[in-house]
Amino acid sequence: MYNVIIVGGGAAGMLSAIGAARAAKEQDKHSSILLLEKNEKVGKKLFITGKGRCNLTNASDIEDILKAVTNNYQFLYSSIYGFTNDDIVSLVEEYGCPTKVERGNRVFPVSDRSSDVIKSLTRAMKAYHVEIRLNKEVKELIIKNDTCMGVVLSDGKCIMAEKVIVATGGLSYPTTGSTGDGYRFAKQAGHNVTPLQPGLVPFVTRENYPCELMGLSLKNVKLKMKYKEKSFYEEQGELLFTHFGVSGPLVLSASAYITEQFKDGIEQGLITGEIDLKPALTYKQLDERILRDFSNEQNKSLKNSLNSLLPKKLIPVIIKLSGIDAEKKVHDITREERQALLKQLKQLTFCISGLRGYDEAIITKGGVDLKYINPQNMESKLVKHLHFAGEVLDLDALTGGYNLQIAWSTGYAAGYRSK
Repeated sequence: MYNVIIVGGGAAGMLSAIGAARAAKEQDKHSSILLLEKNEKVGKKLFITGKGRCNLTNASDIEDILKAVTNNYQFLYSSIYGFTNDDIVSLVEEYGCPTKVERGNRVFPVSDRSSDVIKSLTRAMKAYHVEIRLNKEVKELIIKNDTCMGVVLSDGKCIMAEKVIVATGGLSYPTTGSTGDGYRFAKQAGHNVTPLQPGLVPFVTRENYPCELMGLSLKNVKLKMKYKEKSFYEEQGELLFTHFGVSGPLVLSASAYITEQFKDGIEQGLITGEIDLKPALTYKQLDERILRDFSNEQNKSLKNSLNSLLPKKLIPVIIKLSGIDAEKKVHDITREERQALLKQLKQLTFCISGLRGYDEAIITKGGVDLKYINPQNMESKLVKHLHFAGEVLDLDALTGGYNLQIAWSTGYAAGYRSK
């Protein structure tokens, strides 16, 4: 018999274990806390976040963090104020992982190694005497009389506990073990699971030009997304062209707004994006800049006159889309042709034909319906002593460390605020 069993050794699971151990220590109680992880090591998904650097949180004010949560942000008030971004930074630094703040208030380990974050949390769990069992897969929950009493492992062994926390993650990056087990446990306990879809994913485009630009990363561009010509997202930042379409921080954040209601729009070609390659300049200012460049290089062909304005790889694509002959001398280019060029520079358009799948999704949209979850301690309102934390819940946010903060905060609340 354990006091607490945590199912899943990811971000939320590790914080649940630390939270539960801290609560027991503060109450001067002996506690037996067991963390069960089906992989050969903890933090497997954490290891690949932020391209292996681990953007562990965001240093913005809590209210700004809540604004970055794209659904059900009110649910998070209690847990995020109970365990803040400063708290997770203090915790990992206390156990040997110094941090730094980069552009957009993103917090990373100084070493740029996600493994250092995992090591620090593992040290914390060991310091709090958390028992960690690896390669242990949970098959089902033990529920009797609307009370969770333990878990059954895949080998048939039963382990009993006063409290069980499900922190199994979602469906994104299934190779890390995120195979939707938590949704199955939730349904076993009578919970509704809202529709699931890949979240924070790249876009597949109908146009082929992104393929020609594959690997090109653009900084300080503006992306505007439209549904039926109505704007639903507009932000400035970084964008990446791929062999299938577009990706990068701007695109991933924009994808957070493409919910179930937009799915028909994707099929019908009603969701479009506009890239402003020169957001610091108005149309008039950019036109004047082009005229100056043309006057300095009036005997050059168009394809050789844009080097100071655009990355080399982008020039032939922009010229082709503007419909101007690439060999045409700049002194022969008409005002109408220059306007066509301007339009491509300020409104480089693409149409979404699809979203990439769970293999490339940073998170899973949807999850355990929050209607029957207590926001104070993440306990089920249907089954006593059963708690859910992290990505398995119907909570998600933009890129920038916000989703991991949701995992830290809900995980800690599930563990720390025990009855």
